[in-house]
Amino acid sequence: MKQYLTYSEKETKDLAKKLAKNFQGGVIGLFGELGAGKTMFTQGFAQGLGIKEKIISPTFILIRQHQIPNSNNFLFHVDLYRLEKLKDLKQLGLHDTWSNPKNIVLIEWAGKIKKILPKNTTKITIAKLEGNKRLITID
Repeated sequence: MKQYLTYSEKETKDLAKKLAKNFQGGVIGLFGELGAGKTMFTQGFAQGLGIKEKIISPTFILIRQHQIPNSNNFLFHVDLYRLEKLKDLKQLGLHDTWSNPKNIVLIEWAGKIKKILPKNTTKITIAKLEGNKRLITID
């Protein structure tokens, strides 16, 4: 387990950029309360992959796909905040998406599907402290 303290939104995004540069593919589960910085982290991560398009949370559509430049690989940004039942997850096709090892799947509100996340999921918990300070724990 690794822990990081960030003191601003920029530092949080910069940490995510750094982590993205070494990430080969797989699933990242993001945990944290509403407003903790999960989408902000995802924005920095996408920038670290070289994605230029604006990253906004797919709260209402649940999943957005972004091509990673200079590759045939994709970042799938998933937001399960509005997911009500696990059976609704089947319609998203997440199992097929995360079974491709070249895909990067970032899941906000991953706690909602904790029981079915792949065993090798990287778990990142973001805790908002006072001001813009955040404690980021990576398991």
